[in-house]
Amino acid sequence: MDTDIWNTQVAQSYDESSANMYTPEVLGPTVDFLARRAGDGPALEFAVGTGRVALPLSARGIRVAGIEKSGPMARELGRKRGGSDIAVTAGDMATARAPGTFSLVYVVYNAITCLLSQREQVACFRNAAEHLEPGGRFVAEVFIPELQRLPPGETARPFHVGDRHVGFDTYDLVEQRVVSHHYSIADGRVSTFLSPHRYVWPAELDLMAELAGLEPSERWADWTEAPFTASSRSHVSVWRKPPTA
Repeated sequence: MDTDIWNTQVAQSYDESSANMYTPEVLGPTVDFLARRAGDGPALEFAVGTGRVALPLSARGIRVAGIEKSGPMARELGRKRGGSDIAVTAGDMATARAPGTFSLVYVVYNAITCLLSQREQVACFRNAAEHLEPGGRFVAEVFIPELQRLPPGETARPFHVGDRHVGFDTYDLVEQRVVSHHYSIADGRVSTFLSPHRYVWPAELDLMAELAGLEPSERWADWTEAPFTASSRSHVSVWRKPPTA
């Protein structure tokens, strides 16, 4: 994951630009879902960012730690109320080791796709497994690539067109890559933000989990536990580390 993407300018505007992800109808079910899977144990968030999920989960009384590669994003978290309660380990979620073990490891809002190779994504699963206690759970929220909506021969698809923002994705079907292009208008000026991802299918994630010694446990369309179907545009999946004999 490229630290330069998540620089100071992006970190300072991240919460505002992602305001829709902070609404009660989005954040509430997310925290409820994770709290139930954590139980009485501690939780670890990969790519904890500015603490959108970690802070309200910590406010539930769950001990939450994080791993974050971007220093500016971690500093924004530290400035927030309750931020000092989140122990953040600097490093990549595919390789960095946080102290201790956890009943829950989770990665939200498509962050695992910021790892741009299959090797890195497999390493992320192995890293999660190494952090988990026996019987612990790894949870990931991941988008479904919208390739069915892509006309033959085309590689770009808009996902938002508004007065102050235009966004579209460009696909590389050979490399299994997608780049999200954001163009925002404020005070008569245009700013751009490009976010590269490696899209990954649920079946491929299940194989990564198996390589890491994790077992499939649950798959939902979203945090409200709506059924996952062929038309779902995202999924929330849970894999479990087998308990010791």
